Amino acid sequence: MIGAAATHVVGASGRSGTALCAALQGAGMPFVPVVRSLARYAATGLAAPARVADLGDPFALRQALAGAERIVLTAHARHAAALIAAAPATARFVLLGSTRKFTRWPDAHGNGVLAGEAAWLASGRDGVLLHPTMIYGADGENNVQRLAALLARLPLVPLPGGGRALVQPIHQADLAAAILCALRADWHGPHTLVAAGPEPLPYRDFVRAVARAAGLPPPRLLSLPVAPLRLLAPLSRIIPRLPAIGADEVRRLTEDKAFDITDLVRLGVSPRPLAQGLDETFKAAPGSPLHSA
Repeated sequence: MIGAAATHVVGASGRSGTALCAALQGAGMPFVPVVRSLARYAATGLAAPARVADLGDPFALRQALAGAERIVLTAHARHAAALIAAAPATARFVLLGSTRKFTRWPDAHGNGVLAGEAAWLASGRDGVLLHPTMIYGADGENNVQRLAALLARLPLVPLPGGGRALVQPIHQADLAAAILCALRADWHGPHTLVAAGPEPLPYRDFVRAVARAAGLPPPRLLSLPVAPLRLLAPLSRIIPRLPAIGADEVRRLTEDKAFDITDLVRLGVSPRPLAQGLDETFKAAPGSPLHSA
């Protein structure tokens, strides 16, 4: 259970790290931010004094984690092995991975998650590695905000395969709640768990929901094969005011990302419905790319 001992949050100046620290701070739970840059951490507005350590510096990391009883890794899961090696022998862990590990087309990000998961499962340590789906709702996130910017500028929205593939995004606050619940749980040995929204929906319906929440007219969707869209994707980097889209990103839009969240609910998390999460996201983001369109 979370008690008086502080939770060490590695990667506290990142989006998920900042959201978690804010949740801990709001609940009156002590935490120790571990960051690479004090300047970036200062910009978060969090009050707790931070410790500085690069995940590639074993000595500095060991010093920053001295005395830690609970450690959360919100940086990339590829750092799991280094974190485990530097942590006190009795520390318990919550780590963040990604459902990118399930993709049929592995990339550096997904392979890093798989490597981190392998190190975690081989460690024998107590805790859990959470694999979130697409995360939205954080300050500065580039999922729904970037999509809204695209919808505001494109007369037609091309979707590979008509946008039939399933997605199941999770709100940043629900991910933070999952981490808090995981910190309270009594884990024995290393576990893994998927953190996703309440139910999957076709990507085309997700696009429509984003447009509705952003106050945009219903988008005109155009179904196209994947191959030409992948060829055209690099053009997004040279068209002014159009968010860049990668060819691999287009391909991943054709695979289902739907998950059973029974274990997440058992952990004590009830993810908010997508419509609610999107409304909260756009009401809280007046400075988003959409509003500067």
